This record gives sequence, C-alpha cells and structure tokens, in this order.
Amino acid sequence: MPNHKSAEKRDRQNVRRNAINTASRTKLRGQIRKLRAAITSGDAGAARTLLPETISVIDRAIQKGVLHRNTAARHKARLTVKVNSLAAK
Repeated sequence: MPNHKSAEKRDRQNVRRNAINTASRTKLRGQIRKLRAAITSGDAGAARTLLPETISVIDRAIQKGVLHRNTAARHKARLTVKVNSLAAK
C-alpha cells in the first residue's frame, strides 16, 4: 500500500499505463501472428498486404515504448525476408 499521496498517484498512473501497454502489446502480437499464418499457408498475396500493416503496428509500438527499436527492427527485417522469399517462389 502506498503511504504518500504521490505514491498513490504513481500507483494509479502505473495501472493506467499497464492497461495501455498490454493492449498495444496484444495488438502487436496478434498482427504478427496473422502475418506469420499467411506466410505459413503460402498465401503470398495476403502476406504482401499484411506486411505494411504489421510494420505500421510495430512502429507504433516503438513510439509508445512497448517495444525496443532494435527488437522492432529485427522483427521487421525477418518478416520482410520471409514475405519476399514467399513471393520469389
């Protein structure tokens, strides 16, 4: 239990921020899951349309502080390579 007024406020802020971060992280993971499903099924058209949406969600996660920029860059690079290799087949 917080003992000071500032600690109580910080507690409220943490709860609010946690809810925002969780929602953002859930959306990010869901979008990546959708793209990976399209890649696994071999649907190049769907993968190509989902890739820009996924990159946009990843970039928003960076801006919100949910994801580190290097982690995001790694995700974007790997997903792009997979989509491009799918299109090449």
